[in-house]
Amino acid sequence: MKRVFALALTMALLAGCAGGDLAGKEPGPEPARPGSRDLMEDVSARDPADAAAMDGDAARAVTGFGVELLKSSMDGDNILISPLSVIQAMAMTANGAAGDTLAQMEAAFGLDRDSLNGAMAAWADSLGPGTAMANGIWFREGAVEPAKAFLQANADYYGAGAFAVPFDGSAAADINAFVAANTKGRIERIVDEIPAEAVLYLVNALSFDGTWEQIYREDQVDESVFVTESGEERPVELMYSTEFAYFEDEQAKGFVKYYEGRDYAFAALLPEEGVSLAEYVSGLTGERLSRTLGAVREDVPVFAAIPRFTTEYAGELDQALTDMGMGDLFDPSKADLSAMGTCSAGPLYVSRVLHKTYLAVDEQGTQAGAATAVEVEAGAAMQYETITLNRPFLYMILDAKTNVPIFIGAMTDPA
Repeated sequence: MKRVFALALTMALLAGCAGGDLAGKEPGPEPARPGSRDLMEDVSARDPADAAAMDGDAARAVTGFGVELLKSSMDGDNILISPLSVIQAMAMTANGAAGDTLAQMEAAFGLDRDSLNGAMAAWADSLGPGTAMANGIWFREGAVEPAKAFLQANADYYGAGAFAVPFDGSAAADINAFVAANTKGRIERIVDEIPAEAVLYLVNALSFDGTWEQIYREDQVDESVFVTESGEERPVELMYSTEFAYFEDEQAKGFVKYYEGRDYAFAALLPEEGVSLAEYVSGLTGERLSRTLGAVREDVPVFAAIPRFTTEYAGELDQALTDMGMGDLFDPSKADLSAMGTCSAGPLYVSRVLHKTYLAVDEQGTQAGAATAVEVEAGAAMQYETITLNRPFLYMILDAKTNVPIFIGAMTDPA
């Protein structure tokens, strides 16, 4: 299978307690580093009885979370966010939150913690072939005594491993090895250096591989230009096809292209002429996007063109999550993460949330229909649409069963 798409990874770093050296350990069946302890040794993961299908309110909530995260993170450049990866790491964190901190997180999620846990467990179980995900938690040995309920919840709903390790100079290398292994090497590093104050990491790694239902023929690829918001022209190679999955809203038109097996799909929205991508995204809501994606028309052919591109993103999501209402989580004087465990040196709070993504689209990794003829009989011409992604556009990788984006991005400049 041709590898076409990428992965996303998010990591939440919690700090607040002092003391100890720096270190780390890649989660595995047996902790190999001297002084490491497998904290899940006495915790057996249970099948969650309250796992609920990712549809209805849960699907709309996760879509809304992804849209708001994108809006809060956009700065005019290319951006790619994985709502699935971010919400996995943040939901694991929520299992250690209490009081107003938990209430803020639930409001930002659009779901209460129990509903979110159930939806995440069911969604993970229903993800189709091509998607792989891993979760891990690292505690600094001697700094935090983790609560068993916190470990149990993250084992049950997220399959997370948890280890107490001596924080020495190998910590970043071990965490990065976990990331690289579980993203097939597409993201090699998430942590550059671990601060002395760090006592706990929650990490999610996610990879996605998809081959399009039909790959592009050589004659369906041609050189063209992409025009940025500022009017600059960038040389690109556009891949042309005819699709039969068209949707639109008040300001944009879009189409869907399916991956092999139809568990996943690529979806793109091109704002109308005169509407900037930033303006379009600023008015977008999860409800609006869900409604738009749920109204796909298969009776309207789309003459589609997608640029071949590769994009990467790396950033900290602290401010974006604060803007979404989780401010207490990052405030040492207000954060309530007491349900994670006890720390004698002080209260726990989140100091950083790091996120990296990578995506590549080419002929092998993009669905292209065979040449499709629009036959016009006597009487009425068939309606068709032309959508050429040669200026800034919004795009997503969708879980086709739920229409929930597992990746959502804004392409402003493919150069």
